[in-house]
Amino acid sequence: MKSGEVVSDFQDMVSEVLIRHRSILDCLSKFQESTARVNRSITKTVTDCGCISINAIKQQFPQKESLKDCGKYMDSHIKGKLCENCREIIAEEMGNHLFYLTALCNLLDYNLEDLFGMQYNRINTLGHFLLS
Repeated sequence: MKSGEVVSDFQDMVSEVLIRHRSILDCLSKFQESTARVNRSITKTVTDCGCISINAIKQQFPQKESLKDCGKYMDSHIKGKLCENCREIIAEEMGNHLFYLTALCNLLDYNLEDLFGMQYNRINTLGHFLLS
């Protein structure tokens, strides 16, 4: 199955199974809740499990480097690697987040695959000037 088919099939399935939170207000609040749950699950990998740690400091890069090369000087601040349990929990929370993002797309009549394509084209066109 091609990735586009997976996205389209996923969007169709979300439309079929979304019953209780069909109101845009319910869907917005569930989307916000899913954001918080993703953040919380990542936080717990540090505070409960300890499989990763976060050592955040100011990002440093040489001023004489080109914008294109700056990325190699940026640090994620993550030390360690997710254990299987934490990886599974985060994947589940991110999946729920995708579900509610897709539900919002359905309610507002957006095609998720089109949004991916538009964002891809935007990144491809603006490149490093996007400054994400």
